[in-house]
Amino acid sequence: MSRKASVKRVLLYTLLFPILLSACATTGSIQEYRDPFEKYNRAIYRFNDGFDRAILKPVAQGYRKVVPSPVRKSVGNFFRNLLEPTTIINDILQGKIEQAVLDTTRFLFNTTFGLLGFFDFSTLAGLERHQEDFGQTFAVWGFKPGPFIMLPFIGPTNLRDGIGLLPYYLYTDPRLYNPETSVNLALIGINAVDSRAQLLTGSKLLDLQLDPYAFLRETYNQRRLNLIYDGDPPLEVEE
Repeated sequence: MSRKASVKRVLLYTLLFPILLSACATTGSIQEYRDPFEKYNRAIYRFNDGFDRAILKPVAQGYRKVVPSPVRKSVGNFFRNLLEPTTIINDILQGKIEQAVLDTTRFLFNTTFGLLGFFDFSTLAGLERHQEDFGQTFAVWGFKPGPFIMLPFIGPTNLRDGIGLLPYYLYTDPRLYNPETSVNLALIGINAVDSRAQLLTGSKLLDLQLDPYAFLRETYNQRRLNLIYDGDPPLEVEE
């Protein structure tokens, strides 16, 4: 294993240590409590919120003010296109073979004719974008979500989805296969700023909440249910 790969894995495991700790600290069914680590989670939420208000949000506001909307749209298209290989792999793992074929067609079409995904011609051609990840695949395979967890910089997740980050960051993120570290760091920074800029309007709603942490937790849980059940979750879900 190269030194670069070793450092990457050490950093990733350090980041995801709270998830592994949660698994060890919970006895019996990990579905017993939705948020058994609330004290820890709220502390991480305050840290993330402070970082966002001090650095990320102001940069995102400047980015949105300076960069024209069509350019921002193309940047967003580019980064969404980078997620397509992960979606395709999870299509297959979930048995969605027809969807995997459509998503592969979409990825190839946008990567070539769309100039690395900056232009989303596939949507114009009627190829709907899907979002599948390893957390959703684990859910389809029958794994329960586990306790809610707030991760530094990453934000809300749960035990199942957090573990699902491992194969993405270690294997299916296309940036892993780019040997230029400086380029990858630039891509990570631009992606973070662009993603935050897209959430500026939604963050105003969060600021209006009496308990923003609880609102974020419930919003995350509901969004994950919608993704897992392809937009049609049952009225009651056994957790």
